[in-house]
Amino acid sequence: MIPGTTAASFLLVVLLGAMSPGPDFVVVTRSALTGGRRAGIAAGLGIALGVFAWVVAIALGVAAVLTASAVAFTVVKLVGAAYLVFLGVKAWLAVRRGEYRDLREDKTEPLKAVAAFRQGLFTNLLNPKVAVYFLALLPQFLPADGSTLQTLELAAIATAGTVLWFVTLAVVVGALKKVFRDRRVRRGLDAVLGSLLVVLGLKVAAEAA
Repeated sequence: MIPGTTAASFLLVVLLGAMSPGPDFVVVTRSALTGGRRAGIAAGLGIALGVFAWVVAIALGVAAVLTASAVAFTVVKLVGAAYLVFLGVKAWLAVRRGEYRDLREDKTEPLKAVAAFRQGLFTNLLNPKVAVYFLALLPQFLPADGSTLQTLELAAIATAGTVLWFVTLAVVVGALKKVFRDRRVRRGLDAVLGSLLVVLGLKVAAEAA
């Protein structure tokens, strides 16, 4: 078992990492704005599942193989970058169409939780930097003879921390959705968040392994 103080320290580090601005933050924010609190939470849960999958992959040695292979790393990185750009372009297209009405009168179908969950999951799974991050982080919290079970314990803690932060973010943004009733404000947010996703996608593509 992981000692309580070690688990608490790891949870704090995971929370600080999750809070840093990045693709996950943007995806959850936009999901909560376009689909409400439920969609934002679903996107956060998708991201958390992605984190769990990466840490399990590390425990099984899969992530080490990925990060050791420049070709595999680059392929996953470019696919992930393309996905971020795709999400950003979708936001831009919504801006271009200009189909924004007052929320009290809007009859268009909001972003569904399933779609938001999928976006969150793919955004995280297609980012090999997450594997690099946890490959560097986990050894600092595992004993020298750490077992696979202990790594899985840390995976559960990392997942819980990710859920905690992104559910909180989704609830806050979902509550503020009422503030964004004006269609001009919503259009501006889509433009900003869409641009951020495209920039982040291009940044990921340009980064070295």
